[in-house]
Amino acid sequence: MTMTSIAQLIIGVTDLGAAFLFMYGLKRMSSPVTAPSGIFVAGVGMLVAVLASFLYVFDVATAAKPHLMVNVGLGVFALIVGGSIAWWAGKKVAMTAMPQMVAIYNGMGGGAAGAIAAVELFGDKAPGTTQLVVTLLGALIGSISLSGSLIAWAKLEGVLKKPLRIRGQQYFNILFLLGTLAVAGYLIYVLQGASSQLLPTPQLIYVFFGCALIYGILMTLPIGGADMPVVISIYNAATGLAVGLEGFVLANPALMIAGMVVGAAGTLLTLLMAKAMNRSVANILFTNFGGPSKHKPSHIKGSLKPTEAADAGIFMRYAKSVIVVPGYGLAAAQAQQKLYEFVKLLLAAGVSVKFAIHPVAGRMPGQMDVLLAEAGVPYDLIFQLDDINEEFKTTDVALVIGANDVVNPAARTEKGSPIFGMPILNADQAKQVYVVKRGQGKGYAGIVNALFYGDNCNMVYGDAAAVLTTMIEAVRGLGAKAAA
Repeated sequence: MTMTSIAQLIIGVTDLGAAFLFMYGLKRMSSPVTAPSGIFVAGVGMLVAVLASFLYVFDVATAAKPHLMVNVGLGVFALIVGGSIAWWAGKKVAMTAMPQMVAIYNGMGGGAAGAIAAVELFGDKAPGTTQLVVTLLGALIGSISLSGSLIAWAKLEGVLKKPLRIRGQQYFNILFLLGTLAVAGYLIYVLQGASSQLLPTPQLIYVFFGCALIYGILMTLPIGGADMPVVISIYNAATGLAVGLEGFVLANPALMIAGMVVGAAGTLLTLLMAKAMNRSVANILFTNFGGPSKHKPSHIKGSLKPTEAADAGIFMRYAKSVIVVPGYGLAAAQAQQKLYEFVKLLLAAGVSVKFAIHPVAGRMPGQMDVLLAEAGVPYDLIFQLDDINEEFKTTDVALVIGANDVVNPAARTEKGSPIFGMPILNADQAKQVYVVKRGQGKGYAGIVNALFYGDNCNMVYGDAAAVLTTMIEAVRGLGAKAAA
């Protein structure tokens, strides 16, 4: 066998092996128990696929093909720089900043797909109409994912604090998208050998990519913070699809399989999250939900009833059952370790403790599950909404930490509310509710939470870490007195 045939054989086998590792790793990520090993397996698959790409340098028979690696030094340099930045960022990023990191990485994946498409287009290496259409489609989706993900990052990071909206923006966005598709259509016409053209081919390609990037910005700017978890999921699916399309152009099975699997998983997650918010994906993308609410709530009876953290901690120590509802405030205070320390004290005293997770709690799908896993909370104590919601009726105490909209009973009762119809955790049905909040601020939907004014609800104001520390000290103090 020649060096070329050996390289081709190894590349083919490693690509299929990498694709299998991607799928197997993604499957294991479906459970919190196996997710860490799933991430590792998928990472190994990515490493294998990257290393195999260096073998293209031996494939002299493919010298005219676009995937031939002609600069090994530049590839190694890119790996070192990119790998070092990713390793440093992964170690440094806080749990509260994880959604921003995911948004950035989604965008980078889309940008990589767009870059592959650019090489194809500028090098005129898409020989047929089908390949050209697929290349442009991958470029469009990848570019939108790149610029849209960067806007999502800016919103999550607080760089862009409010949605940017103008009258008739939705119609303008549609017209802009149609214009972008028209540029793509004309580019296909030009690249297929037409003699007449308005602009030279390179300028047309620049115009196409510029329009695609601008459309990603225009599409994301009007969307409010409440919908950012779903937007991240949408762009994750888009990136996967773009990568899969460019894998088809390059005839690379690893890219095709991995991209389509990620695209399908991201699409499914998007639909599940939209269902959890009782909204359609179109409603999220093309309406003003997530911005400042103009809804005027009905008159809320009752008043806010503050209580001391020590009193709340002691009350839970003598309860029979407690359900904890974690929210973004818990992540912001980095109080997950303190929370589990408090929970262990309750468990040791014979109190039944469970955690209730809403599908869209926090700023990213699964953020609360990861947060609790990081603190060492056993998986058998963590329950999703459908599995635990009926138990609130018979629970002594619901402890809500930093959550707001996902426990707002307005979703059940107020038809004019922007969250009406959204499935919520029925924390208000517990015999006693303690809500830990830093202040009297509203949630992402910008509406007052009637739960906080309920007869069975007390507010415990303060940073979650400080509040939980006080609760821990109060419960331990009871044990010290009993021992004395």
